This record gives sequence, C-alpha cells and structure tokens, in this order.
Amino acid sequence: MEDRILSMEGIHNFRDYGGYAAREGSRFRTGVLYRSGQHQDATPDDLEMVSSLNLKTVIDLRGDSERVNYPCARPEGFGAQVLFAAGETADQSRNAPHLEAAAAVRTAAQARDAMARLYKTMPYRPNLIAVLRLYFDALATRNGPSLIHCLAGKDRTGLAVGLLHKLLGVHDDDIRADYLLTNVAGNIDRRIAAGAVAIRRNHGEQIEDEAIRTLMSVEAHYLDNAFAAIVECHGSIAAYAEEILFVTPDKLETMEAYLLD
Repeated sequence: MEDRILSMEGIHNFRDYGGYAAREGSRFRTGVLYRSGQHQDATPDDLEMVSSLNLKTVIDLRGDSERVNYPCARPEGFGAQVLFAAGETADQSRNAPHLEAAAAVRTAAQARDAMARLYKTMPYRPNLIAVLRLYFDALATRNGPSLIHCLAGKDRTGLAVGLLHKLLGVHDDDIRADYLLTNVAGNIDRRIAAGAVAIRRNHGEQIEDEAIRTLMSVEAHYLDNAFAAIVECHGSIAAYAEEILFVTPDKLETMEAYLLD
C-alpha cells in the first residue's frame, strides 16, 4: 500500500489512488489518478515531481477562502486545467472540515466525535456537490492523469475518492485502506504541526496535542458515516451519484473505459 505514496517535502498526502481491483475482474490503472493536500509549500523538487506526472486536470475541492489563503504553487509550464466551484465547500466559517470540527473541541475524544458527525453531512454540502460534479465529469470526459485535492487531502478528497472507488466496484477493505493511508503518507509530524498552527490560531491554545493529532488524521468510521448517510437517504451510493452528482450509467461506463484495465 505504501508504495503508492509519492514522497514530497512540502505537499502532504500525495499518492496514486489507482491500482485497486474493481468490478468484473478489472483493475484501476496506475499513473492516472492522484490525490493530495494543498500545494502552497511545495519545494522546487516537489514541483519537478508534479511536472513529471503530466497532469491534464486538477480538481480543487477547496472553497474560495482557502484558495486565497493557501494559493497553490505550480511548476513552470504547468498546463493542467484546474476545476473548482465558486463559494465555500466546507461550512460558512470558511474552514476546512478538520478546522470546522475543531470548534469547541479540547480533547481527542471530542475531536473524534466532531469529525464523525461532520462526515454525516459532508455529502450534502451544496458547493462541495458542485465540485464533485466537476470531478466526475472530468473523469468521464478528460483522458489523461488527474489530481484531486483539498486542504489536507483527507476529508473532502477522501470522500470523493471513496465514492469513485465504490461506484467502480472496489472492495470495501481496499476503500478503507486507501482512505487510512492519510495516517502514514509523507511526513506526518510536519503535517500535524502545520495543522496545529492553523487549528490553534482559529480555536485557541486550549486544544490538547492529542486532539490536534486526531483532527489531522482519519478513522474508518468517518467515511462509513458518510456512506451510511447516503444510503439512508438514497438507498445506495449509485442512486446518490446519479440523483445528486449526475453520474449516469452512461457516464460510469465511460469512466470505466478510461480508468480500468
């Protein structure tokens, strides 16, 4: 699993989310699907590695405020089309989900409960839905390597990737394993330290170190909560994808042709 992680200094949680077994004996291609956190702190070596991927599309799940506060560095000659939706994709506090969850949190247990609650509503946030529609449209219409990212590359990105894997028949164990790679991908201590600065700046110094670590990590039941909320409302992930994200059976078939071997 860890072989899919691309080691970078200033871009956290960068990895290939292809390669998994899918429906009817097929398998996701590698080298065409990437995910990460934001790129503001990318080093020249990081940007050189990004350039080597020959990305054709970048789907930026962040809201307007995050794009202003954390502008992404790009390699020289960067030609990928960057897709995003206007507005805030987290909540009206203009914070990423882990920053939103930190409000009124002090302990790790409180942080864990806040993250678990947040995931139940994340699939229904209007501006996030707008970007998820762009994501699935891109996978069905734009051949070539793509990157999807948010701020930390774990919550909104984790949901988007999990939905794609679900729709194309990846086993639940592999979906969870890919999601949980956030907890070991790259320089974890540096990522948590960076998150601590933002969390405490927004919500105060009283938040315990272990709560910070919890907020900057993921647990399997977070994603399970999102999927359970979808199934409770729509009956299935496929029905949600078609009714809310406009992922029709024809669009799924096209994605399969692009993404699966």
